[in-house]
Amino acid sequence: MNTEKSDSERTGFYQSSKELLPHPPGLVQARRHSRGSVFRKLLVLGSSALIFSLLYNAHSISCFVGLKKDKYSGSYDNYIKRIEEGYLAVPSTDSALAASRDYATHPHLAGAVEDFQDAKEILALFHSEFGIPTPATEPIYSAGSPESREATLSTSSKLSKPAAWVDIYYPVMNTGNADGMVVELLGESDKPIWKADLLEDGDPRDETAAEYRNAVPPFHGFSAAGEGIGQLVYANYGTHDDYNKLVDAGVDLTGKIILARYGANFRGLKVQGAAERGAVGVLIYSDPRDDGSVTVENGYEPYPAGPARNPTSIQRGSVMYLSIYAGDPTTPGYPAYENATRVEATNIPNIPSLPLSWANAKLLFEEELGGVPEGTKLNGRVGSRKVRMVNDVDAKVTPIWNTMAAIPGHIKDEVVLLGCHRDAWVMGAADPTSGTVSLHEVVRGLGALYKRGWKPLRTIVIASWDAEEYGLIGSTEWGEDFADWIQEHVVSYVNVDVSVSGSRWHTSASPSLAHLIQRSAQDVPHPTDAEKTLWDAHFDVGPYGGPVDAEFARMWDKKISNEPQIGPLGSGSDYTVFLQRLGVASSDQGFGNTPTDAPYHYHSIYDSQMWQEVYADPGFYKHVAVAQNLGLLTLRLTDSIILPLNTTQYALELDSYVDTVIDSAYREEILPDLFPLRRAIAKLQDASFKLDEEKAAAEKALHKALKKVDRVRVGRRIIRWIKEHLGIGAQEVHDLRFDALKWMSSVTESSFSETDICKSRGKGPLCEFIRAAKRVRIANQKLVAFERGFLSEDGIKDREWYRHLGVAPGKHLGYAPTTLPGLTEAIVYDEDHELAEYEAARLTALIENLADFLEV
Repeated sequence: MNTEKSDSERTGFYQSSKELLPHPPGLVQARRHSRGSVFRKLLVLGSSALIFSLLYNAHSISCFVGLKKDKYSGSYDNYIKRIEEGYLAVPSTDSALAASRDYATHPHLAGAVEDFQDAKEILALFHSEFGIPTPATEPIYSAGSPESREATLSTSSKLSKPAAWVDIYYPVMNTGNADGMVVELLGESDKPIWKADLLEDGDPRDETAAEYRNAVPPFHGFSAAGEGIGQLVYANYGTHDDYNKLVDAGVDLTGKIILARYGANFRGLKVQGAAERGAVGVLIYSDPRDDGSVTVENGYEPYPAGPARNPTSIQRGSVMYLSIYAGDPTTPGYPAYENATRVEATNIPNIPSLPLSWANAKLLFEEELGGVPEGTKLNGRVGSRKVRMVNDVDAKVTPIWNTMAAIPGHIKDEVVLLGCHRDAWVMGAADPTSGTVSLHEVVRGLGALYKRGWKPLRTIVIASWDAEEYGLIGSTEWGEDFADWIQEHVVSYVNVDVSVSGSRWHTSASPSLAHLIQRSAQDVPHPTDAEKTLWDAHFDVGPYGGPVDAEFARMWDKKISNEPQIGPLGSGSDYTVFLQRLGVASSDQGFGNTPTDAPYHYHSIYDSQMWQEVYADPGFYKHVAVAQNLGLLTLRLTDSIILPLNTTQYALELDSYVDTVIDSAYREEILPDLFPLRRAIAKLQDASFKLDEEKAAAEKALHKALKKVDRVRVGRRIIRWIKEHLGIGAQEVHDLRFDALKWMSSVTESSFSETDICKSRGKGPLCEFIRAAKRVRIANQKLVAFERGFLSEDGIKDREWYRHLGVAPGKHLGYAPTTLPGLTEAIVYDEDHELAEYEAARLTALIENLADFLEV
């Protein structure tokens, strides 16, 4: 949907009645409270103080059964260390291998029967590991129903024990009909002289690939049904620049069939670029030039005989225009309930496309484009004969199933979200089963802690998303369904997708999470080298060697760095809705391919269990390393008193984002005046430095207050005070040592002074507790709000679903990120100075308002 921007738009962090960002009440404006309300808040703050006391003192450690108390048992840091050690001991290679053999040995296309069965298996896993009694009726709810709404909303309020359920959404999706798919070369009188088989060979040496070779026809998700007939034109990767080079060279793409290779951008944008230039169809193939050293030309046998690409492998995948919006194409911005009002999709193609194997593409090069390598040059050559293609797909409303679990925390209304998608194009041993396996081990680890008495400080919600492969549908629909709740409660999202497809560990994240990720990775052992850590795996390479294609080598060299990096997030996985629409700090990680790894048969029948065990991760050590790191990230986000979000790292990186804008400008005269933006960034950096000081001081004050109440007499006095005012019995008071207080909620809702808070108790230890709890709470509110501060309700020009003005998937990239996207695209693509000035001004206003909000 393309909407005009008005001159009257409001871009501030605080907005009027339609504000996008939920600011912590009480920080922005004073509110009047009745005497009863003040007293209620006093009770809340008192109980807040008690919970911090109980978590910090030695009794909290003794509640974790199986961990011996020692002379350091009074230290919360040591308590957390023991929790982490207990977690790290659980994920195992044997368990990971068994889980992979369970999940990756059958197809599970989104919306299929097998997908639903897997959703229920994950539900059973949650029940088993978190000790949830199996209910008489399966907790499978239609999205939008009272049961579905309550399942999520209760996790931040009244949930007292772990719960698990399945939400059903109803997007429109398509499936391919193998008998109707056609790619053929036409001769005289337009009679076919060659027809592609459009099948993968299903070599019997890979048993599951052979068994399921015909289970899911090679097709593109959301591709347009229909026929295209035209001459063939090779468009390299089908990027924005590739198409422009062809047009600039005088090639008329009207009525042509485009042949493009996978890589460099999201496949849907290859189709979009072709359609915008008048093409009538697109064929996309996997090119061995992108396989690095491990090719048949370099002497390697093709899979399954060896590590090189099987020439018949075909990459399925979505061709949604992901840069416009994610999720169900017919319900943009709102959830796909069964009875949802649907609109005409604007983010899917109107021309047909089909995926091809290298074996079939090679023949087209030889017959029509001068052979290989001549035909693989971007020279504008047009085939002499016509190619006919037919895409036969059925589109309909299809149920999908998100499987969810929640572990309530002591602080219920702060939530850490952890997720991985479950659906695959066929078996998906790497994508996404490797991620599901790592998540499986995280669930086992958290379950073991819970069964031994641990309870997280914050609530944890775990998701097994569905229909990610079609366009991030399961996560997006849930995100749109619970947008207000997410923005109010979710402090961070931890994503995993493909946890293992190669040798090199990589991660991308919001800059505020970079230091946390680094520290956690340095605390996880390297999967195969006892002298190293997971962080060192940034430099790992595959076991093979040989020359590589020159263009591929240039792209790889541009991609890698001599130093470990945690880059920004683009799109292509389930963090998209949380980060780029709702402003939740997010991360993603996994082991990916290098030029010396066995080629990854992405979205093919050969993304199989055999390939995973033989080439990607023999022994499943990498699966476990990712699981360990995911768990540490989750635990540290969950159990840290001050949230481990580094806003200063983020604020400092903004300067480099502006540098990138300047470097990307083709003409200097298009650049706006960037001095006000630089000044706003400096203001934000200064505010963040002060927030760093406040974070440290707040936690120090909490420790100091705790020392004063960590005496039996004072502790009993506080308990008697809570007993008196909350009206609960002695045994219930004792139980509060090991359970969340129901009244622990947003202490920053109070607008009255500390004198008001403490007037009934004087200046004793309880008052200091209340002040410390409130101070910590406010600091955490500011940390969470930082990422939200980059959201604009009006979104990014031409793709308003994306609201984050700091980072978004590149307009013509899809997967890769563009930082300061509105400003960058006004300069690079629109080449419009006036628009660039407007984008710079609204970004400046956003950052200034964020800086004001951070002030302490």
